[in-house]
Amino acid sequence: MKAKNTLPEKMKAAVICEDKSMKYTLVPFPELKENEVIIKIKAAGVNRADLMQREGNYPPPPGWPEWPGLEISGTIYAIGEKAAEKSSFKIGERVTALVGGGGYAEYIAADYKTVLHLPEEISFETGAGIPEAYATAYLNLVFEGGLKSGDTVFVFAAASGVGIAVIQIAKALGAKVIAVVRSDEKAETVKNIGADIVINTKKQPAELAFEEYGADIVIDCVGGSDMGKCFSRMNRFGRWIVIAALAGKYSEIDLETVYKKRLKIIGSTLRSRTDNEKYEILKKLEKDIFPLIAVGKIKPFIYAEYDIADVENAHKTMLENKNTGKIILKV
Repeated sequence: MKAKNTLPEKMKAAVICEDKSMKYTLVPFPELKENEVIIKIKAAGVNRADLMQREGNYPPPPGWPEWPGLEISGTIYAIGEKAAEKSSFKIGERVTALVGGGGYAEYIAADYKTVLHLPEEISFETGAGIPEAYATAYLNLVFEGGLKSGDTVFVFAAASGVGIAVIQIAKALGAKVIAVVRSDEKAETVKNIGADIVINTKKQPAELAFEEYGADIVIDCVGGSDMGKCFSRMNRFGRWIVIAALAGKYSEIDLETVYKKRLKIIGSTLRSRTDNEKYEILKKLEKDIFPLIAVGKIKPFIYAEYDIADVENAHKTMLENKNTGKIILKV
């Protein structure tokens, strides 16, 4: 184990400037706490939350670095005393991690409970696209939604990293999946990934699809007026899980239908949960989903890879909704 006083003083990270631009520059090296490991980062996943943070709308939880980045992969660089006692991690071991912020950097310190072993069969680039997207999908389908085989799952923004993870996990667990997208190109991609039915809202209103197919679980990062139009069309006991509101934070809902059908609106975020909560989610993810990724039954879809110094273009690609699947920064 590297002693705390032997760690470097500086490293590089992609920080948000006052004018909201990004700059890859020197920052202090992370301190190593007893329950943490320091990871030498090989790759980091880009998420919509990073763009929200850049605009000042999604600050990192207390104690995390001010620069973005919620999921990373790399190798163990240093181990705190408690982390060494409580975990099996070794220096140099391949890992992936879910973090509260600070992933756009050369190194990061993370509680050992939020770090997972990365199988040799999974590349660092693929590994960096797993923790946030797949933990979010698993959390909301299983923990929040109570998914069971035979359920019908609607997923909005289905071509996003989280959307693709929802499709893959839901199908692996025996659900029927209806994917909602906004272009023919993305419709073709999610169909190939495994969606049973694909709705292009440029051609067909989403509420008509709800009327036709019903829904037991909805994973929604879009919100806005379409939510209210679709909500009452869910099946009895339906669960509408809101994870973001990219199309607007207001919607009109028929409350009479809520109690007649016994519907649920569930608000859910991953980032603000405690390390112990994240630990429970990640261990289940590691047990149930990692083996499927390792043998290729679930394949994280990487749209593009950028050098971390080119983070501006990586963000531009996501901001313009060009990507189908994950955008990865290589460190």
